[in-house]
Formats: sequence, C-alpha cells, structure tokens
Amino acid sequence: MGDIMAKLYFRYGAMNCGKTTSLLQVAHNYEERGMNILLLKPSKDKKGDRNIVSRLGVNREVDYLVGENDSIIDIATEYLNNNKKIDCLLVDEAQFLEPSQVDELLFFATDMDIPVICYGLRTDFKLQGFPGASRLLEIASSIEEMKTICECGKKATINARFVDNELTIEGDQVAIDGFDNVTYKSMCPKCYFKKVKKLTK
Repeated sequence: MGDIMAKLYFRYGAMNCGKTTSLLQVAHNYEERGMNILLLKPSKDKKGDRNIVSRLGVNREVDYLVGENDSIIDIATEYLNNNKKIDCLLVDEAQFLEPSQVDELLFFATDMDIPVICYGLRTDFKLQGFPGASRLLEIASSIEEMKTICECGKKATINARFVDNELTIEGDQVAIDGFDNVTYKSMCPKCYFKKVKKLTK
C-alpha cells in the first residue's frame, strides 16, 4: 500500500475532519487489492453500535468491539485462528482505548510486521488529552494531523461540546455525539475562547 510500512500510525484531528471516511477508504483500498483488514472500535463509542459511521453517510460493521478490559492481542489471535490473515489493522475512535491496549497495538505492529492505523481525537472538550490518544502520541511511529476548519474559516483544533445547543465546559470526559442532547462543533481557539468568555461572565 505505497509507503505504508509495519508501524503504529496515529491520524488525529478535530471532529468533522474526515477521520472515519479516511479509514473506510483505506479499508477499501486494501480489500480492492485482495488484502484483508481487521477493523476494531472501542465499545465506549456507542454511536452506530457495531458500525462505524462516516458523516458522509458511509458506514461499515466492525469485526470486534473492544471493551476496556479486552486484550487486542487476544482479539487478533482469535481472528487469525479463524484462518483469516491480517494485512492491516484499523482502529476507529482510538482515543477511547486504554493505554495498555495502545501498547499492545505497538507490539502487534512490531512483532507481526503488520501496519496498525489508528484514527481518533487528540483532546476532549476541556482540551485535555484522552488516555488512549496521549499514549498514541507518545509511542506511535507516525503521527499525522488531519485538518478541518472552524465556521470562521480558520483551522479548527477544538472539539466544543454543546448540550441542547448551548456550549458547556462541564461534564464527564466521554459523552457521545447524538446522545442525551449532546453535539459537538469543531472550532478554532479564538472562536472557542470567545464563547467560553461569554459563558463564564
């Protein structure tokens, strides 16, 4: 697949930057060439249930939902024991992985000589790192930012959380888009802090 080598890759960006669409395109590219991918998603991501869902309307069922206590090595071994080879391991919403699971991904890529490509957010709505994303930033062999824009036209880097269409800076780290009246908007720092300033007056 071109320059894809057996490394651990982390491709991150604010919401709406096309992460899931890119993942699905990579999966299609492999399969078009008769190659096999293993597709994982953390079970914390309730959106789409067993599917990953692109905002462009494309969706696909994952091979495994990864629970917080699951071993990715065990999952991959089970998959391989079913006589299926793995040419690439793809992970959507990788920020929800446990740091120990990210360590397993690095071991898998290195030991099995199979590329692992993770897509996810770097930080939450409070601008704090997700444990899985922070570990990926520490140990991934290749880190790539996927870009999107704020409504003002500048580069968006912040995932602002809205509840009932009102900006909030309170709440648990994990709240899934589309559940409990929660939505997210990608914003540039200037627009975000302008709204936060109004909120905290």
